[in-house]
Amino acid sequence: MAYFRIEYYSKALCRETSFEVLIPNDPRNDAPQMPEEKPMKTLFLLHGYTGKAGNYVPYELPEKYNFAIVMPSAENSFYLNGLSTGHAFQTMLGEELVDYVRRTFHLALRPEDTCIAGLSMGGFGALHTGLAYPDRFSKIGAMSSALIHHEVAGMKPGSGNSVANYEYYRECFGEPEQLLESDKNPETLIRKLKASGTKIPDIYMCCGTEDFLIENNRQMHRFLEEENVAHEYHEAPGIHNMVFWTEHIQKIVQWMFE
Repeated sequence: MAYFRIEYYSKALCRETSFEVLIPNDPRNDAPQMPEEKPMKTLFLLHGYTGKAGNYVPYELPEKYNFAIVMPSAENSFYLNGLSTGHAFQTMLGEELVDYVRRTFHLALRPEDTCIAGLSMGGFGALHTGLAYPDRFSKIGAMSSALIHHEVAGMKPGSGNSVANYEYYRECFGEPEQLLESDKNPETLIRKLKASGTKIPDIYMCCGTEDFLIENNRQMHRFLEEENVAHEYHEAPGIHNMVFWTEHIQKIVQWMFE
């Protein structure tokens, strides 16, 4: 199994940045042998708030299902294009990084071979990015997603929450009073895809029943039901931690690649 850390100049971020790639090109003797004619698929795996590329890697899965993992570092950006110069993290991930991976590794060449998943902030990022670029991603896996757009939309100057202040959320999501109608709201993207007749990527959502984000995820699940958007939604005992994510990334990967 090859593991790379790549540094490159990002035009979207106006600086050097890095990402990590895992490619199962040398399976162990006890690993299942994938048919040579079967193309390798690609999973873009997104970290959570305060995380970074590579701090969560399901090493045992790529050989089993014959897929590569691409892991960007996106700081605490929510994988959105921020207001200030050099904070275009959506563009970095959905356009720039996909193109770079295609050129450099000859992976993620078709949407049907390319999936995206994440946890917490990365769950929001996976949903938003997959919906913003349905021509690049065919499946979305969202674990314990930080679907806080309705909360942010109600924030006023001087407010915030226990995680961050108003200024931070405004930088990521734009003017709060405009958020729900903007493309930074996954619900807006769903409505636009439906209106245009564009195929919506397949969606798998899961969250722990004791997770502090459970109601946010239930709200998104209800929205998808109301919009008649086919999706998988699962709840199971668990909190917002690696125990839950380690269990459920296996189910997501099986759903994506088996």
